[in-house]
Amino acid sequence: MAADITGKTLEIIKKGSIKIRVVRSGMFQQMTFEVKRVTLGNIEYAELFTERMIDMSELKRIALETGLPVEAQNGRIFPPGKVASDFQGL
Repeated sequence: MAADITGKTLEIIKKGSIKIRVVRSGMFQQMTFEVKRVTLGNIEYAELFTERMIDMSELKRIALETGLPVEAQNGRIFPPGKVASDFQGL
């Protein structure tokens, strides 16, 4: 586990989901993001997931605020300077 993972990030993983206010189509919406386990090669890591489309700028903001990778229907974003192996074992 990476040394700079915050308590807030671990709390989100333990809870299994988080509600986040996002901008979609110019309107604020409250959306639930589920913690999902993803296998990439020989690495399994945790990320936040929603099946809806969200602007990439919003995904980047959510990744930065939560400290976790975020995946939506239109793409996946990691927090700046992080890769999948940083979240392995969470």
